[in-house]
Amino acid sequence: MPPNIFTIPASAPFAETLARGLIVRTGADRDPLALSSITLFLPTRRAARALNEVFARMLYGAALLPNIRPLGDVDEDELLFDTGAEPLTIPPAISPLRRRLLLAALVQRWEHKARRGHLTFVQAASLADGLAKLLDEAETQEVDLTKLDKLVPKQFAAHWSEVHKFLKLVRDEWPKLLDAEGALNPAARRNFALRELAARLRDHPPHGLIAAAGSTGSIPATAELIGTIARLPNGLVVLPGLDGELDEASWNDLEPGHPQFGMKELLRRIEMPRHAVSMFDSPPQNGGRETLLRETLRPAPTTDAWRAIAERGSGNIADGLQGLSLIEAAHPGEEAAAVALLFRECLEREDNGRSRTAALVTPDRGLARRVAAEMRRWDVEVDDSAGQKVSLTAPGTFLCLLAEAAATQFAPVPLLALLKHPFASGRQATADFRRRVRQLDRFVLRGPRPEPGLDGLRAAIAVALAAATKSAREYEKAPLSELAYWFGPLGEMLQPLAAVYQGSTASIVDMLDIHLVAAETLATTDSISGDRKLWQRQHGEAVANFCAELRQAAAGLPKIETSSYPLLLRKGLDERVIRPPYGRHPRLAILGPLEARLQSFDVVVLGGLNEGAWPQAPDADPWLSRPMRAQLGLESPERRIGQSAHDFAMLAAQPRVVLTRSQKVDGTPTVRSRWLQRLLQLTRGLGLEERLQPEQPYAQFAAMRDDPSVPPKRMPPPRPCPPIAARPRRLSVTEIETWLRDPFAIYAKHVLRLQPLDPLDAEIGALERGSAIHSALELFLKEIGTDLQDDASLKLIRISDEVFREANLPKGVLALWKPRFLRAANWFVTLERKRRPEIKKSLLEIAGETAFPGPGGEFKLRARADRIDILNDGTAALVDYKTGSLPTPKQVKSLLLPQLPLEGAILAHGGFAEAGPLVPSQLIYIRFGGGAEPGELRPLDDVAALVAKAEQQLIRRIADFDEQEMPYLSRVRPYRADSAGDYDHLARVREWSLIGWEEAEE
Repeated sequence: MPPNIFTIPASAPFAETLARGLIVRTGADRDPLALSSITLFLPTRRAARALNEVFARMLYGAALLPNIRPLGDVDEDELLFDTGAEPLTIPPAISPLRRRLLLAALVQRWEHKARRGHLTFVQAASLADGLAKLLDEAETQEVDLTKLDKLVPKQFAAHWSEVHKFLKLVRDEWPKLLDAEGALNPAARRNFALRELAARLRDHPPHGLIAAAGSTGSIPATAELIGTIARLPNGLVVLPGLDGELDEASWNDLEPGHPQFGMKELLRRIEMPRHAVSMFDSPPQNGGRETLLRETLRPAPTTDAWRAIAERGSGNIADGLQGLSLIEAAHPGEEAAAVALLFRECLEREDNGRSRTAALVTPDRGLARRVAAEMRRWDVEVDDSAGQKVSLTAPGTFLCLLAEAAATQFAPVPLLALLKHPFASGRQATADFRRRVRQLDRFVLRGPRPEPGLDGLRAAIAVALAAATKSAREYEKAPLSELAYWFGPLGEMLQPLAAVYQGSTASIVDMLDIHLVAAETLATTDSISGDRKLWQRQHGEAVANFCAELRQAAAGLPKIETSSYPLLLRKGLDERVIRPPYGRHPRLAILGPLEARLQSFDVVVLGGLNEGAWPQAPDADPWLSRPMRAQLGLESPERRIGQSAHDFAMLAAQPRVVLTRSQKVDGTPTVRSRWLQRLLQLTRGLGLEERLQPEQPYAQFAAMRDDPSVPPKRMPPPRPCPPIAARPRRLSVTEIETWLRDPFAIYAKHVLRLQPLDPLDAEIGALERGSAIHSALELFLKEIGTDLQDDASLKLIRISDEVFREANLPKGVLALWKPRFLRAANWFVTLERKRRPEIKKSLLEIAGETAFPGPGGEFKLRARADRIDILNDGTAALVDYKTGSLPTPKQVKSLLLPQLPLEGAILAHGGFAEAGPLVPSQLIYIRFGGGAEPGELRPLDDVAALVAKAEQQLIRRIADFDEQEMPYLSRVRPYRADSAGDYDHLARVREWSLIGWEEAEE
């Protein structure tokens, strides 16, 4: 009996054609029960749902539908129906998560034993994924792993020898582990079920129609089932898009990357010649498009046939270009906007009174998310078939942040990310809890990172409270007192989880249990328990199911590094996706190539057609090289490209198709997809390239959509001119430099009263080092007075140790600072001995203030001098300590660094009350470094003239800014062109400066 095997051409709507043919064959248009006798196998669940909808639409819902079952990702209850045989019992498939963990433990144990490496568990899990994929490939393609013994490692790189040994170990040991689990590999179980079904169909053929449709039979077991169905008396096989018109030379030369290669392999496996396949009820509906795609994707050795097309005319190719267009956008944002405009056009227009349907088909999930976001501009929600990662849901994010915060010993950034999560409440009202977290952020965590752990945070709160008390900052003291009380219960909630991470290893189950208890406790409010918040609705249920599966999968495993747990958790949640149960748009869809199989739409957008994206580049196999794969008999990675090419050819054959790509991604030029390159080569050679222009310039519309109708004018720099009464009448000598360089910063600080916050996790830098050294030098000079004994250097070092300890500086920072301080301390004591004979008395860290006249009233200048040395001749030397570079002569001469000269002016006017009015005869910079040159003494020249000039310049500056029209300009003379100021974002410097900052004028 001839086999019942047919094909539906690529240009015909597969689901509609298949449904119509089955209705005619069974007479379902007359008998509403006729379809119920059909058992139909389709490649995916989505295809099954689509066909059900087609049947319901054609029969107006008044019929029993066929028994439709998916061939992919199935269990025996869906495949093995009653064929007169005994029920089939198959061991369950091992869960993917359990398999990953077992293989990871195996990989890690082998690595530590064979190579004495330090492979972490999460790294081993990544390798385990590749190993699981290799096992699935071997079982799917029925490769005998005993061939591993015949591999010749000498032919390959040396490290493959170790890999070869491990693969042999896995081959021998993994089946034993599966037996102990009472489970099978998923691929092996699927193969067993498919072959058992094929055998039962042969031995006990059912009475109703058995059909397999839409499958390319890429899995040998599936191909065997298709061959069995094709030879049944009541069997029917319908192939998708078999090209019967491709010439024999091309058919015989097909390579794995060709869209028809899979069809050829399927026919070979079921021993069926191509000419035996008949057309299923419907001829090609767009013969021109099929011809165009056939020639575009023609095997390279036979592309000389294009010359014949050019000679005889391109009429058929030109017909195929009708309804096919190409959009090449500048970047992914423009590509997404163009697709969104296409979608919007479909919603606005109708075809003969029927609403249009449209779909974006792309493997590029970034493009899919962008298009979905663009559609929300018009309040249109489009469902992305890829779904949402569970790790990005509220409960998933909360669990990941909690694990990561504990793993980093509650460092400021991950801690605040956790505590500011909407679920974090700490058994309080959420608003009250969030207020405390903001206070913790502002008053404690800004600046250098505290010591690690909860104890480090408690110490940081205590240090901040002590500093606020000492400086009488009441606006900080009250919140910090409350924070110290508030953090107690919070620390108790987190302490069990913190204790786990203090150890180097722990079991996954123990970490998970403690983690979940901490999460529920932290999520509890004053009125709602944490478990009710975390595990409710679809998102919470998905996370709870994963946690339950992880606990079950990790049972009996050895301990892992505690640092691997957060990464393992996030990776697992990343791989789980959820899809909205409702709210999908009825006419628009965003699909991956697999989900789009066998579906038809009025408009199909094939997006992301760049090489490496579609088709995707083959993944590197971490376990086998290409020669080793070939020697084992595994398929080449290009076979997947052939499957992608088949999906592309089927989708591109629909009536209206728009191809899209981005010319650049992340600023990097892209390469057109190989299919698109060949399409353009063919059309250019035939002079038909212009036929690919879209009906509307969607990309240009997308670019124009956000452009203003009038070209924007360049924003001018801000020129705030506050009232004279609001302008500051009191500044410090260090702020005078800011007033000269960046007046806007003075305006923001003293008029607007804005104070910049220190960054989180700030590095211990020059500011902290300078403050500590200033304090150490002050205490040292006060202690020794005028007596410099032989152990003076040791005293300075002892004092510095006390200062550094009180500053709560991290040990890693001290390890770098202390050696430099030792060298600088010895140099400084030697310098003091040289200068001591001319010094009568030293005043340290002395505050002073003096007033200068101005049109707007008295202006007070204040200062805190590092040191004033009263000399034996009745004059004074002003000393400024520097821990960084010293001012350049040009800066000193131009008075862009006027601190020392202005301190001299205050001293001359008697502003330093303790010193009295003195003539400043010396202005000295002392650099306390500790590097190759441990220090430097640099006195300034012509002190009297420099002090007088600084005073006159200040008086002029006061007078200038006492004019109402004088603005506080931004970045008048910045220290460097690329140096950012604290208030540059407020001045919107990047909007009016050519390079983001104005050039320095020094």
